[in-house]
Amino acid sequence: MDGNDDLALPVPDADLPFDPETTAIEDRDVFELLEPAVQEWWLEAFGEFVPENDGFFTPPQEGAIPKIDAGTNTLVCAPTGSGKTLASFCAIINELYRRNREVDDGLENSVYCLYISPLKSLANDIHRNLEVPLEGIESIAEDRAAHGAAEGQSGETPRSGEGIGEIRHAIRHGDTASHERQKMLEETPHILNTTPETLAILLNSPKFREKLRTVEYVIVDEIHSLAGGKRGTHLSVSLERLEALIEGELTRIGCSATIEPLSQVAEFLVGQDEPGGDSRPYEIVDARFARKFDIELESPTDDLIHTPREVVQDRFYETLHEHVQNHTNTLVFTNTRSGAERVLHNLRERFDAYDEENSGCHHGSLSKEARQDVEGRLKSGDLEVVTSSTSLELGIDMPHVDLVVQVGSPKSVAALLQRVGRAGHRVGQTVTGRVIALDRDELLECAVMLKKAEDGFVDSVSIPRNAQDVAAQQVYGMAIAEIRPESEVRGILRRAYPYREYGDEEWKSLCRYLTAEYAGLEEKNVYAKIWRDENDPPGGEHHHEAFPVGEPLIGKRGRLARVIYMTNIGTIPDSFTCDVHTRASDEWVGQLDENYLDTLEKGDVFVLGGNHFEYRYRRGSKVYVDHTSARPTVPSWYSERLPLSYDLGCEILAFQRQLLEHYAEGGPSRVRGWLRGFPLDDDSVRAIARLFDHQVRYAGVESVSTDERLAIEVERDRNEYERHYYVHSNYGRKVNDGLSRLLAYHCAQEATANVKVAVADNGFALSMPLNRKIDLEGILEGLEPAEVRSDLRAALSGTDLLQRYFRINATRALMILKRYKGYEKSASEQQVSSEMLLGFAQDLEEFAVIEETYREILEDKLDVAEIEGIVAAIDSGELAVERQLLDSPTPRAFGLATLSASDVVLAEDESAALQAFHEHVLEEIGEESLRRLSTEN
Repeated sequence: MDGNDDLALPVPDADLPFDPETTAIEDRDVFELLEPAVQEWWLEAFGEFVPENDGFFTPPQEGAIPKIDAGTNTLVCAPTGSGKTLASFCAIINELYRRNREVDDGLENSVYCLYISPLKSLANDIHRNLEVPLEGIESIAEDRAAHGAAEGQSGETPRSGEGIGEIRHAIRHGDTASHERQKMLEETPHILNTTPETLAILLNSPKFREKLRTVEYVIVDEIHSLAGGKRGTHLSVSLERLEALIEGELTRIGCSATIEPLSQVAEFLVGQDEPGGDSRPYEIVDARFARKFDIELESPTDDLIHTPREVVQDRFYETLHEHVQNHTNTLVFTNTRSGAERVLHNLRERFDAYDEENSGCHHGSLSKEARQDVEGRLKSGDLEVVTSSTSLELGIDMPHVDLVVQVGSPKSVAALLQRVGRAGHRVGQTVTGRVIALDRDELLECAVMLKKAEDGFVDSVSIPRNAQDVAAQQVYGMAIAEIRPESEVRGILRRAYPYREYGDEEWKSLCRYLTAEYAGLEEKNVYAKIWRDENDPPGGEHHHEAFPVGEPLIGKRGRLARVIYMTNIGTIPDSFTCDVHTRASDEWVGQLDENYLDTLEKGDVFVLGGNHFEYRYRRGSKVYVDHTSARPTVPSWYSERLPLSYDLGCEILAFQRQLLEHYAEGGPSRVRGWLRGFPLDDDSVRAIARLFDHQVRYAGVESVSTDERLAIEVERDRNEYERHYYVHSNYGRKVNDGLSRLLAYHCAQEATANVKVAVADNGFALSMPLNRKIDLEGILEGLEPAEVRSDLRAALSGTDLLQRYFRINATRALMILKRYKGYEKSASEQQVSSEMLLGFAQDLEEFAVIEETYREILEDKLDVAEIEGIVAAIDSGELAVERQLLDSPTPRAFGLATLSASDVVLAEDESAALQAFHEHVLEEIGEESLRRLSTEN
């Protein structure tokens, strides 16, 4: 096809899935933006007309290519497999190809486009995918040039000695060999694939930094996975540093799966032109629902309490096997790494159809080689089934996957759509997903989640604000790169979206830390990293001719500054396992992952090696415990599972109010009829209806929390000689963690007793000796919204959680160095160092690293703003508090009462306890319930 020819539909053919005579190409104008060779490659690769797209392009491609071509900052939000990343590259490749062909000297020996990915594997995958279009376009261009020369046309004739459309690309991250890095200086890639951490290093690499001055485009892929954490915060500042470095203007492109709110994510991507001003201009291509979804919730039985656990497991694996056999390639997501391992193990044990050749497992604890092997065979379609935890949510294309099975709740609509979107990897194909729930709490959670997904609801992302540890790293990096005016450094920081509200007090606190202004800091081996000074008059000790006299300047301190910065940069914390010893005999009883210790407070009980232990304290990397026969309070999977999103938690509360309204109008049959409008199988419908029927008949509608009521039940457990307070705060584990700490803090003061806490997504339990009694309802109603933050901060003092996050933030802020003069300090050694520094740092006034530690825990980990909102709603009467005294937990509290149960897929369950609770409920509501249990439709 010649570039000047009219676009023509194919000749009519009986086999075509459309009628060429009546079909209009809607995206002709987009196609005409492309250079002739790029057009021809696109047609060869994707066909002259794609019926499911009504044209040449998928919806995100049709929306994004013109915007990127015009140099507009663009956020492209679309499901996996809809071509959003290719849309970004297409417009950029097209422009670079045009410029390389038309400009006399071609492209410079420098970088024009940065592709930034959160995953090395994703960068590798995109790198491979770039080779296909680049080589294809170059080959077509050479053929066209040769044809043009033969016909005596000037056409696309090669420049002397050069290949047509030669656009170099390379990948650079932490694993790139030194000789390859050196080669990039000599022959620089025009498109460079990298990670957020490597970009920060490149900005401080004197030679390569010059290669970045020509950058015109930045693609941030999987931006939804970055925006909500400190890696994204770090990247946003790096992009502002890049913006200040380049010679022209930067066009920023963000590629995201389903996320909300899009405007906030777009503003995070583009930053501000002026500190504290409006965001830079941007456009959003919202194609989140460009694909058709076929998602349904399944339950192995309509009675997850009485059905024996082995029967539930048998039915689950039979269902899973049937799904796998009915599809080409199936991807199974579980909520824990151990779950992924055991599901695969059980499939292979139970069925002859699975072996090492056609099935595999993928998660972050496996070796890089093992993961890459599974990824390669998954891409090629050689694996019939792969189990995973979260590691395959992002990254590689999986063209053959046609079914995703999610076992248990993925905890947010966004995560559900991201995982299920791995199936049906092109627009026009239906995305098929099945969610299988194996306990009643998750059944309810998933029912609401699937319905909200069907309605177009998406959970919102929360972006950290004013993180001082990241600011310390980036300000240090800027000072190392060159001496700068202080106003310029601060301006670059504040133009990044997470620092748009960064004030004078935060800046002053940061600089006091970075200049080691605090007395005694250097005696603790924490040295100044920067100097701040006004530019002296000529002849003065600190005069710099490039700047006006009196201009406040910032520069680096220390001869090893650059080495320290380059070897300690990044935001991903190291973690380690802790050895567990008994206090009495110092006997070693096993190991715990450090993340798990976030959940433990003194007095908590957990299971290790089949034995119960009470947590006492930690010293460095050693944990000390006592043997106990008490019931566990923290489940073994706690630290692995993602928390329920607050937004979805609120939707579940609204669902429960609506369900009770239907129940009041027509009982269980009315509820079942209503639920059949949800994407649920019939067992799920009956199980949920029965759960609430028993709940209401046992304890009344007041026992069910809604968006207008917070229900608390008090159980006197005479066997354990404890009083349990079950708070049905269905706001997700992050909010419940913070709210339970706040209440435990006040309860301990009132009852003068230790309070044990067990936290879940649908609520939390407070336990104390039976001879201690507190008015939890009164405590809740007496809380002041304005005091929530200070009370929670007081509750955190002296906790292991504070110690751990101080270490992480001190390391990020380079207060503790992971690597120094060839020595690498392990995470456990970092912890020892931080414990030695913590007490000293807490006594310093407004010390940036301490303040950031409290900020991160309160705002990012415990959702303090949402807790303040809940307390305010109780205070104003918008949220009523209802308390009931019971001898046995209600059905909605069964999960809280048996929180020590392991991963539900893999059974070390507590079905006996559940059945005992359930039998008590049935006895209380009458023998009729037993008859109904076996006869309900």
